[in-house]
Amino acid sequence: MGRRAPAGLLSVSATELLAIAEQAARAAGALLRERFEAGGEQATGAKSTPTDLVSEADLAAERAIREIIASRRPDDAILGEEGGETQQGSGLRWIVDPLDGTVNFLFGVPQWCVSVAVHDDDGGVAGVVYDPLRAELFAGVRGGVPTCNGVALRASRQTELATALIATGFAYDAGVRARQAAVVGRLLPRVRDVRRMGSAALDAAWTAAGRYDAFYERGVQIWDTAAGEVLCLAAGLELRPLEAEGDLPAGIVVAPAGLIDELAGLVA
Repeated sequence: MGRRAPAGLLSVSATELLAIAEQAARAAGALLRERFEAGGEQATGAKSTPTDLVSEADLAAERAIREIIASRRPDDAILGEEGGETQQGSGLRWIVDPLDGTVNFLFGVPQWCVSVAVHDDDGGVAGVVYDPLRAELFAGVRGGVPTCNGVALRASRQTELATALIATGFAYDAGVRARQAAVVGRLLPRVRDVRRMGSAALDAAWTAAGRYDAFYERGVQIWDTAAGEVLCLAAGLELRPLEAEGDLPAGIVVAPAGLIDELAGLVA
Protein backbone atom coordinates (compact mmCIF):
# COMPACT_ATOMS: atom_id res chain seq x y z
CA MET A 1 0.00 0.00 0.00
CA GLY A 2 1.10 3.59 -0.59
CA ARG A 3 2.00 5.84 2.31
CA ARG A 4 -0.37 8.53 3.50
CA ALA A 5 0.46 11.47 5.75
CA PRO A 6 -0.10 10.60 9.42
CA ALA A 7 -2.96 12.47 11.04
CA GLY A 8 -2.11 15.22 13.50
CA LEU A 9 -2.18 18.90 14.24
CA LEU A 10 0.41 21.47 13.21
CA SER A 11 2.78 21.65 16.15
CA VAL A 12 4.79 24.64 17.32
CA SER A 13 8.03 22.77 16.70
CA ALA A 14 6.96 21.94 13.15
CA THR A 15 6.08 25.58 12.58
CA GLU A 16 9.48 26.68 13.82
CA LEU A 17 11.25 24.13 11.64
CA LEU A 18 9.24 25.23 8.62
CA ALA A 19 10.23 28.85 9.25
CA ILE A 20 13.91 27.85 9.29
CA ALA A 21 13.48 25.86 6.07
CA GLU A 22 11.82 28.86 4.43
CA GLN A 23 14.55 31.25 5.58
CA ALA A 24 17.27 28.94 4.24
CA ALA A 25 15.50 28.31 0.93
CA ARG A 26 14.86 32.00 0.33
CA ALA A 27 18.48 32.91 1.07
CA ALA A 28 19.76 30.31 -1.39
CA GLY A 29 17.11 31.27 -3.93
CA ALA A 30 18.08 34.94 -3.86
CA LEU A 31 21.71 34.02 -4.47
CA LEU A 32 20.78 31.66 -7.31
CA ARG A 33 18.43 34.10 -9.00
CA GLU A 34 21.12 36.78 -9.03
CA ARG A 35 23.59 34.37 -10.64
CA PHE A 36 21.00 33.05 -13.12
CA GLU A 37 20.00 36.52 -14.28
CA ALA A 38 23.66 37.56 -14.60
CA GLY A 39 24.28 34.62 -16.93
CA GLY A 40 27.58 33.01 -17.71
CA GLU A 41 27.47 30.40 -14.95
CA GLN A 42 29.72 27.46 -15.81
CA ALA A 43 29.85 23.88 -14.62
CA THR A 44 32.81 23.24 -12.34
CA GLY A 45 32.65 19.47 -12.58
CA ALA A 46 30.51 16.37 -13.00
CA LYS A 47 29.28 13.77 -10.53
CA SER A 48 27.77 10.42 -11.50
CA THR A 49 28.26 10.88 -15.28
CA PRO A 50 29.69 13.59 -17.59
CA THR A 51 26.14 14.96 -17.99
CA ASP A 52 25.48 15.15 -14.22
CA LEU A 53 26.84 18.64 -13.64
CA VAL A 54 27.71 20.72 -10.60
CA SER A 55 28.41 24.45 -10.56
CA GLU A 56 29.78 26.99 -8.14
CA ALA A 57 26.18 28.16 -7.78
CA ASP A 58 25.24 24.76 -6.29
CA LEU A 59 28.09 25.01 -3.80
CA ALA A 60 27.43 28.62 -2.84
CA ALA A 61 23.71 27.95 -2.34
CA GLU A 62 24.40 24.96 -0.12
CA ARG A 63 26.85 26.98 1.97
CA ALA A 64 24.18 29.62 2.51
CA ILE A 65 21.63 27.00 3.58
CA ARG A 66 24.05 25.24 5.92
CA GLU A 67 25.02 28.50 7.61
CA ILE A 68 21.41 29.35 8.42
CA ILE A 69 20.50 25.89 9.68
CA ALA A 70 23.67 25.62 11.75
CA SER A 71 23.03 29.00 13.33
CA ARG A 72 19.43 28.17 14.22
CA ARG A 73 19.71 24.42 14.90
CA PRO A 74 23.37 23.66 15.72
CA ASP A 75 22.64 20.16 17.08
CA ASP A 76 20.78 18.90 14.01
CA ALA A 77 22.35 16.75 11.28
CA ILE A 78 22.51 18.17 7.76
CA LEU A 79 22.65 16.11 4.56
CA GLY A 80 23.34 18.15 1.43
CA GLU A 81 23.71 16.96 -2.14
CA GLU A 82 27.05 18.70 -2.55
CA GLY A 83 28.54 18.70 0.95
CA GLY A 84 27.65 15.30 2.36
CA GLU A 85 26.35 14.77 5.89
CA THR A 86 27.24 16.26 9.23
CA GLN A 87 26.37 13.98 12.14
CA GLN A 88 24.77 15.53 15.20
CA GLY A 89 22.69 14.20 18.05
CA SER A 90 19.32 15.99 18.19
CA GLY A 91 17.37 13.37 16.27
CA LEU A 92 16.52 15.80 13.46
CA ARG A 93 18.12 15.65 10.03
CA TRP A 94 17.95 18.39 7.42
CA ILE A 95 17.99 17.18 3.81
CA VAL A 96 19.00 19.81 1.29
CA ASP A 97 19.16 20.11 -2.48
CA PRO A 98 20.55 23.63 -2.96
CA LEU A 99 19.84 23.66 -6.70
CA ASP A 100 17.56 21.01 -8.15
CA GLY A 101 17.71 21.37 -11.90
CA THR A 102 21.36 22.32 -12.32
CA VAL A 103 21.42 21.49 -16.04
CA ASN A 104 18.41 23.75 -16.61
CA PHE A 105 20.12 26.47 -14.57
CA LEU A 106 23.32 26.26 -16.60
CA PHE A 107 21.48 26.26 -19.92
CA GLY A 108 19.28 29.22 -18.99
CA VAL A 109 16.10 27.17 -18.71
CA PRO A 110 13.85 28.71 -16.00
CA GLN A 111 12.88 25.45 -14.30
CA TRP A 112 14.92 24.88 -11.16
CA CYS A 113 14.44 25.33 -7.43
CA VAL A 114 15.76 25.00 -3.89
CA SER A 115 14.58 22.08 -1.74
CA VAL A 116 14.91 22.02 2.06
CA ALA A 117 13.32 19.38 4.32
CA VAL A 118 13.75 18.15 7.87
CA HIS A 119 13.17 14.57 9.02
CA ASP A 120 12.78 12.85 12.35
CA ASP A 121 12.69 9.09 13.00
CA ASP A 122 9.21 8.88 11.45
CA GLY A 123 10.12 10.66 8.21
CA GLY A 124 9.42 14.14 6.90
CA VAL A 125 8.41 16.78 9.46
CA ALA A 126 8.53 19.88 7.26
CA GLY A 127 9.55 20.75 3.73
CA VAL A 128 9.94 23.72 1.43
CA VAL A 129 10.38 23.86 -2.33
CA TYR A 130 11.22 27.38 -3.46
CA ASP A 131 11.07 28.59 -7.07
CA PRO A 132 12.76 32.00 -6.98
CA LEU A 133 12.06 32.88 -10.62
CA ARG A 134 8.28 32.56 -10.13
CA ALA A 135 8.48 33.70 -6.49
CA GLU A 136 6.58 30.57 -5.45
CA LEU A 137 7.27 28.98 -2.09
CA PHE A 138 5.64 25.60 -1.55
CA ALA A 139 5.58 24.69 2.13
CA GLY A 140 4.17 21.87 4.20
CA VAL A 141 4.37 20.01 7.48
CA ARG A 142 3.37 16.51 8.46
CA GLY A 143 -0.31 16.52 9.34
CA GLY A 144 -0.82 20.09 8.12
CA VAL A 145 -2.21 21.74 5.01
CA PRO A 146 0.42 22.40 2.30
CA THR A 147 0.50 25.85 0.76
CA CYS A 148 1.99 27.93 -2.03
CA ASN A 149 2.66 31.49 -0.89
CA GLY A 150 0.21 30.90 1.95
CA VAL A 151 -2.64 29.59 -0.23
CA ALA A 152 -3.73 26.01 0.44
CA LEU A 153 -2.82 23.51 -2.25
CA ARG A 154 -5.37 21.19 -3.82
CA ALA A 155 -3.93 18.02 -5.34
CA SER A 156 -5.57 16.11 -8.16
CA ARG A 157 -8.37 13.68 -7.40
CA GLN A 158 -8.11 12.12 -10.84
CA THR A 159 -9.27 8.51 -11.15
CA GLU A 160 -8.97 7.98 -14.93
CA LEU A 161 -5.44 7.27 -16.14
CA ALA A 162 -6.46 7.99 -19.74
CA THR A 163 -7.00 11.67 -18.91
CA ALA A 164 -4.13 12.07 -16.42
CA LEU A 165 -1.13 14.35 -16.96
CA ILE A 166 1.98 12.62 -15.64
CA ALA A 167 5.35 14.15 -14.77
CA THR A 168 8.60 12.20 -14.83
CA GLY A 169 12.35 12.53 -15.16
CA PHE A 170 15.28 10.52 -16.49
CA ALA A 171 18.60 9.36 -15.13
CA TYR A 172 21.95 10.57 -16.44
CA ASP A 173 23.31 7.13 -17.34
CA ALA A 174 22.64 6.27 -21.02
CA GLY A 175 21.88 2.63 -20.31
CA VAL A 176 19.32 3.49 -17.67
CA ARG A 177 17.75 6.05 -19.99
CA ALA A 178 17.24 3.38 -22.62
CA ARG A 179 15.23 1.32 -20.14
CA GLN A 180 13.31 4.40 -19.01
CA ALA A 181 12.43 5.21 -22.62
CA ALA A 182 10.80 1.81 -22.91
CA VAL A 183 8.72 2.54 -19.81
CA VAL A 184 7.60 5.91 -21.19
CA GLY A 185 6.75 4.24 -24.48
CA ARG A 186 4.49 1.85 -22.59
CA LEU A 187 2.93 4.65 -20.55
CA LEU A 188 2.39 7.35 -23.18
CA PRO A 189 -0.50 5.70 -25.08
CA ARG A 190 -2.34 5.15 -21.79
CA VAL A 191 -2.36 8.74 -20.44
CA ARG A 192 -3.33 12.26 -21.48
CA ASP A 193 0.34 13.22 -21.81
CA VAL A 194 3.74 13.12 -20.12
CA ARG A 195 5.88 16.07 -19.03
CA ARG A 196 9.65 16.01 -18.39
CA MET A 197 10.81 19.38 -17.06
CA GLY A 198 14.09 18.58 -15.32
CA SER A 199 13.54 19.24 -11.59
CA ALA A 200 12.17 16.40 -9.48
CA ALA A 201 11.53 18.67 -6.51
CA LEU A 202 9.42 21.03 -8.60
CA ASP A 203 7.65 18.09 -10.24
CA ALA A 204 6.62 16.86 -6.79
CA ALA A 205 5.58 20.35 -5.65
CA TRP A 206 3.51 20.88 -8.79
CA THR A 207 1.88 17.49 -8.26
CA ALA A 208 0.94 18.52 -4.73
CA ALA A 209 -0.52 21.69 -6.26
CA GLY A 210 -2.61 19.77 -8.80
CA ARG A 211 -0.67 21.04 -11.81
CA TYR A 212 0.14 17.42 -12.58
CA ASP A 213 -2.07 14.48 -11.71
CA ALA A 214 0.87 12.26 -10.76
CA PHE A 215 4.66 12.01 -10.77
CA TYR A 216 7.11 9.15 -10.94
CA GLU A 217 10.86 8.95 -11.36
CA ARG A 218 13.66 6.45 -10.89
CA GLY A 219 17.20 7.33 -9.91
CA VAL A 220 16.17 10.16 -7.61
CA GLN A 221 18.09 10.66 -4.37
CA ILE A 222 16.63 11.57 -1.00
CA TRP A 223 17.60 15.23 -1.39
CA ASP A 224 15.68 15.39 -4.69
CA THR A 225 12.38 14.34 -3.15
CA ALA A 226 12.49 14.89 0.64
CA ALA A 227 10.61 18.20 0.63
CA GLY A 228 8.33 17.23 -2.23
CA GLU A 229 7.26 14.08 -0.43
CA VAL A 230 6.19 16.13 2.61
CA LEU A 231 4.09 18.34 0.32
CA CYS A 232 2.49 15.46 -1.58
CA LEU A 233 1.62 13.42 1.51
CA ALA A 234 0.18 16.49 3.24
CA ALA A 235 -1.89 17.15 0.11
CA GLY A 236 -3.51 13.73 0.47
CA LEU A 237 -1.65 11.94 -2.31
CA GLU A 238 -0.26 8.44 -1.98
CA LEU A 239 3.44 7.71 -2.32
CA ARG A 240 4.83 4.33 -3.26
CA PRO A 241 8.46 3.27 -3.64
CA LEU A 242 9.61 1.77 -6.93
CA GLU A 243 12.05 -1.03 -6.19
CA ALA A 244 15.24 -1.34 -8.25
CA GLU A 245 14.80 -3.77 -11.12
CA GLY A 246 17.79 -4.90 -13.18
CA ASP A 247 19.38 -1.79 -14.68
CA LEU A 248 16.59 0.43 -13.40
CA PRO A 249 17.39 2.15 -10.09
CA ALA A 250 14.86 2.61 -7.30
CA GLY A 251 12.46 5.53 -7.35
CA ILE A 252 9.05 6.78 -6.29
CA VAL A 253 5.56 7.21 -7.70
CA VAL A 254 3.11 9.76 -6.28
CA ALA A 255 -0.54 9.84 -7.32
CA PRO A 256 -4.12 10.13 -6.10
CA ALA A 257 -5.54 6.98 -4.53
CA GLY A 258 -7.64 6.33 -7.63
CA LEU A 259 -4.58 6.23 -9.92
CA ILE A 260 -1.76 4.82 -7.82
CA ASP A 261 -2.27 1.10 -8.47
CA GLU A 262 -2.66 1.37 -12.24
CA LEU A 263 0.16 3.88 -12.66
CA ALA A 264 2.56 1.99 -10.41
CA GLY A 265 1.83 -1.18 -12.34
CA LEU A 266 2.79 0.49 -15.62
CA VAL A 267 6.02 2.11 -14.44
CA ALA A 268 7.29 -0.55 -12.00
